[in-house]
Amino acid sequence: MLVRGDREFLIEPGAEQGTDLGVLEVPEDVQPGDTVETHLGEAFQVRRLRGPDLFHQFERTGAPMVPRDVGLVIGETGVSQGDRVLDTGTGTGVLAASMARAGADVVSYERDPEFADVARENMELGGVEDAVDVRTGDLATILEDGGLESETGDGTDLEPSSFDVLTLDTGDAADIVEYAPELLVDGGFVAVYSPFIESTREVVETARAVDLSNVRTRETIQREMQFDDRGSRPSTAPVGHTGYLTLARNV
Repeated sequence: MLVRGDREFLIEPGAEQGTDLGVLEVPEDVQPGDTVETHLGEAFQVRRLRGPDLFHQFERTGAPMVPRDVGLVIGETGVSQGDRVLDTGTGTGVLAASMARAGADVVSYERDPEFADVARENMELGGVEDAVDVRTGDLATILEDGGLESETGDGTDLEPSSFDVLTLDTGDAADIVEYAPELLVDGGFVAVYSPFIESTREVVETARAVDLSNVRTRETIQREMQFDDRGSRPSTAPVGHTGYLTLARNV
């Protein structure tokens, strides 16, 4: 990452890029903390790509999960070093990459082959390609077709009680939650993100029906504060609603 004020450019070492302040030529041996000047003498600072930067730098195939929701998922489920996570609805891959950067090994399913290819490229950009296995497929259909019992070796088989966390960002999440007790280890967590109340209700009803514990849903909403000479108050910009996060545990 090359940064100057509010300008940010993600450039491969050894590559160059034109900017409004001149051409940036990045040395092959560039390191975080270095200063790189454009051909016009304008200085940029080199910064290591960090987790929150992924939201802005990943190629998008839809609306990615925003950082505050990623933080809630990781914080509420305790995703950490050595955990194994089953994720579906990969999309841009911000959540999968963030969990991998927290130390987890992630298997993530994406229905759209083109979206899956983009997600794999994003995993490389995030430096977690070895920790995130992006698979093309419909997890709900795989489970319905006996994926938990399959031993075909084709990459779609899933071992029972082998995941610490199940994260879902897909319209058919309730169909997958039905299998959560079989997929998760004892004490494992389910985290389901949805922008719609109707699908959230289906998830909650299914979680209760399969005897998951501590089922709860929170609306994720956040307001920025505004400080100026007149006083301090919440910003009058649009309310920061993003969706509903349902959490449950296999206990």
